[in-house]
Amino acid sequence: MAEKQRILIVDDDQNIAELIALYLTKECFQTKIVNDGEAALQEFSSFQPHLILLDLMLPGIDGYGVCREIRKTSLVPIIMLSAKGEIFDKVLGLELGADDYIMKPFDSKELVARVKAVLRRFTNGQLAQNQAPAKPSQPLPQEQGDFVSFEDLTVNITNYTVIYQGAFLDMPPKELELLYFLASHPNQVFTRDQLLRHIWGYDYMGDTRTVDVHIKRLRAKIKDHKIWGIHTVWGIGYKFEVRR
Repeated sequence: MAEKQRILIVDDDQNIAELIALYLTKECFQTKIVNDGEAALQEFSSFQPHLILLDLMLPGIDGYGVCREIRKTSLVPIIMLSAKGEIFDKVLGLELGADDYIMKPFDSKELVARVKAVLRRFTNGQLAQNQAPAKPSQPLPQEQGDFVSFEDLTVNITNYTVIYQGAFLDMPPKELELLYFLASHPNQVFTRDQLLRHIWGYDYMGDTRTVDVHIKRLRAKIKDHKIWGIHTVWGIGYKFEVRR
């Protein structure tokens, strides 16, 4: 029998937490409930969840703090839960490393669908990374498979590797896929909606701010080169600009 995927539910409202656990248990997930941020960090190590459902408003360490601490050591998927609906709260959660954001009150079918979608994307990305070859320090290998290459940058979508300025650069799957897609269509402008569909898929229920956050992360790791760079086309979207 296959191992059940484990979901850590972090919410100080016990009624809501138990309701979420009921939904997920019916879908054959193993769940565990904690009611504050400190307990979440403790159970994260012992329970080793495949995904975390994390409420923002928690006693003690809030959801932002929990997400920040977990992201120091792990890329485990995190879906934030909150009654807050401001754009600022969503963007801050995504910038701290959350994978999705669900507003309360939520529909049970939507919650389950988002959990499955995030787990599917994460699992597919991990499989690709696990199949990547070992990363020797010297020399760099001859590229094989599907890749794009520019001066000081090579992005390989087959083995999920990025070589930047002569060294391997660790990058989460979605960031790499976004970079590869843009770089494989140089000077072509894509709207945020188009990038959501191409990278996250038609079943993704997040909003276009997700694209902005991932672009910001890419720019923090890869600086614009003299002949190429990730360019914002104001009012439209983004392109990988190649200057000849």
